[in-house]
Amino acid sequence: MYTAIQTQLMKIKEASNIHMCAPQQVSQQCQDIADLAQEAFQIITLNSQNMMIDRHLITLGILNASLVHPREVFRPCIQDSAAALILVHNHPSGDITPSAEDIRITKKMIETGNILEIKPLDHIIIGKKDGKVQYLSMREKGLCQFNP
Repeated sequence: MYTAIQTQLMKIKEASNIHMCAPQQVSQQCQDIADLAQEAFQIITLNSQNMMIDRHLITLGILNASLVHPREVFRPCIQDSAAALILVHNHPSGDITPSAEDIRITKKMIETGNILEIKPLDHIIIGKKDGKVQYLSMREKGLCQFNP
């Protein structure tokens, strides 16, 4: 399973001239994780014009949890010389409602991003219900205070 995700990420890297500004664009780009049986936490690194640099798998967790730490999230951002990033993860249950832990982690990433001057622009949760991929944008829902 992990190798299949790596292969998919390599294909996405080839098409890295994508402008990522709307949550719908991000959900379309990352809809492949909606079918996973465990949580996958990913980031999309962006340049100063919000063009996609790369998509990175940070952790592959279990059915309803994934360990995430700022060190692992921001390492690829620094390596990519990213100006911003978008956090993305799936809910294998299909329910895209963010947990208290999702919100806590997002706030921690925003704090870390402020220190490093690499702006987290959004956190998108992806799920699949009744065969249809759905997403939730924490920015759109006002669940966290993202930088402008």
